[in-house]
Amino acid sequence: MSNIANAFANGKAFIGFVTGGDPSIEKSAEFIRAMADAGADLIEIGIPFSDPIAEGKVIQEANIRALNAGATIEKLFGLVEFLRGKGSSGTQSVSLNVPLVFLTYLNPVFHYGYERFFSRCQQSGVDGIIIPDLPFEEQGELCNIAIAHSVDLISLIAPTSEERIAAIARNAKGFLYIVSSMGVTGERGEIKTDLASIIASVRAHSALPVAVGFGIHTSEQATDIARLADGVIVGSAIVKLVAEHGDKAAVPLARYVSAMKAAVRT
Repeated sequence: MSNIANAFANGKAFIGFVTGGDPSIEKSAEFIRAMADAGADLIEIGIPFSDPIAEGKVIQEANIRALNAGATIEKLFGLVEFLRGKGSSGTQSVSLNVPLVFLTYLNPVFHYGYERFFSRCQQSGVDGIIIPDLPFEEQGELCNIAIAHSVDLISLIAPTSEERIAAIARNAKGFLYIVSSMGVTGERGEIKTDLASIIASVRAHSALPVAVGFGIHTSEQATDIARLADGVIVGSAIVKLVAEHGDKAAVPLARYVSAMKAAVRT
């Protein structure tokens, strides 16, 4: 069984996102540990990229900060190794068990090399990967390599995916990521998508957990979404806290994650 299943094993899951290397690799490790300790059931780590087409302003700016600070794919593999207790610092590494998932775009993976990338994922302890600009119909080669290295290639379902939901759901790995709204990431005051119908359609074709992301940032939204889905994903609100508090973001992050986890479990 995938380690990702553990995120949903004890009730509704709260999933948080951070941009790796913002403001530094060392601080990303601290923030991820703080989020896990505060109750995050799964943590997505964004690999900084110069052209993150699915991201809004908050995460775009975080990507720029991380790249300017020297973040690279290799350093992010090192971050995961440190969190998994495999780092070169030995007993000082963290040994975190919470599922960790990379979120990135196809270009960085392609340039790193598919086989090499997923081999490093397996070695370092990455459980899954989300690639927003990889269409389901083109997953073939990448999916097989990911499976060979025990990495779940997580599929997204958008409000426009009606005719493709069955095929995507039947072939999904890890969990199904439901995009709550059209457009890029970022906080939204109201989510108008008929999520109940989309989730019902997904459940008719897959027994995997269903998590909803894009736009969620308040406790009230998290509670409403958790009534329908198995998990709630929050990204921009967390990245915004890092932007506001910089090196000292661990405490406000833990406070926010704890409140959101409570809302999800309400």
